[in-house]
Amino acid sequence: MEKRTWKTNLFIAAMIAPSLILTMGIIIYPIINTIVTSFRSSDGSGFSLEHYKFIFTDKIAVNNITYTMGIVIVTVMGSIVISYLLALYLRFTDSKISKFIGTMYLLPRFIPQLVAVYAMITVIRDTGLLNRISRLFGKDFRPGLMYNAKGITLMNLWFNIPFATMIIVASLSAIPDSVIESARDVGAKKLNVFFKMILPLSFKDVMIAMTFVFMSNVSAFTTPYVIGGNNPIMLGVYLRKQFSEYANYELAAALSVVMFLFSSVSAVIYIYTNLKEKEWEKV
Repeated sequence: MEKRTWKTNLFIAAMIAPSLILTMGIIIYPIINTIVTSFRSSDGSGFSLEHYKFIFTDKIAVNNITYTMGIVIVTVMGSIVISYLLALYLRFTDSKISKFIGTMYLLPRFIPQLVAVYAMITVIRDTGLLNRISRLFGKDFRPGLMYNAKGITLMNLWFNIPFATMIIVASLSAIPDSVIESARDVGAKKLNVFFKMILPLSFKDVMIAMTFVFMSNVSAFTTPYVIGGNNPIMLGVYLRKQFSEYANYELAAALSVVMFLFSSVSAVIYIYTNLKEKEWEKV
């Protein structure tokens, strides 16, 4: 192989430099600046852990963390379970209904989040469409989904189920029909085929879906800001209040770091799962 000359290396470096400088400017520097700011005392006197202590000791802050993690966990588990069942149906069912669902299930991904949230409000609020329909039958149905965790979770599921389904369907589609048919030919039951073949082969992609759903919802802002109540609030809204309304930039920076660390936990679990060698790969 011909060795690259210093001119070639210089040319490659010159081509990479603009994107590297841009990355440093809009990603690396803000991250470093945020971390440094989070350790700055409120009076600007120097290094301090007061903001991190506040986040994990203040009653309101702790309630907001608990509230956020509760919604996120329910959203992740609900999204993955429903998405996996839907993906199995789309992958292994050949009917007009499954084809129709396979065509339409990604539609929510193309609707702007703010538009979708306000559209949903007109349906689920206590004086919305569902209430008006109930009044036609002499009832007064009030869903009670506004300004609480139930409404936020419902909207999160609406957004995340199509995304997770897309990832899992792609994984299941990569499993050859011949492999499943061979197992069935030798007498394997459907549950054995699922737990011994389908689930292990799609597990990595399920973890990918879980990671992205978790990370996107830990820092969610639009849905909890529009549908959520005033107390408790999710971390994204809490961060915005500290930054914009109270001008508490150091605490807002600390909240950003904490949210990043929460997201990193799911990323570490995903990386570990994907790097861990499976038993059948050792052969």
